[in-house]
Amino acid sequence: MNFPILNKNQKTVKTISLLLIVVALATWLGYGGDILTKTEVLVEINDELYGTIKEWKDQFVLGLDYTLGIIGGITAITLPTLYLFRSKEA
Repeated sequence: MNFPILNKNQKTVKTISLLLIVVALATWLGYGGDILTKTEVLVEINDELYGTIKEWKDQFVLGLDYTLGIIGGITAITLPTLYLFRSKEA
């Protein structure tokens, strides 16, 4: 199988896109690695009168659904860019 050799511009685009994908995955893991994105989290609050109560707190938690969307967007931009930067001589 003969794979095409990438030129300098294509290697740069590929490296940047892979770096962005790794950053997206690292950010997702940093938020806790949840599957679905959350905009509120349930927290326990200690109250002297009622004891322990649970309340919803507004907080964004990145999920795998948004992360895969970001990765898909990066891929959708990268593939045509690699095609546009191809060398005419082969």
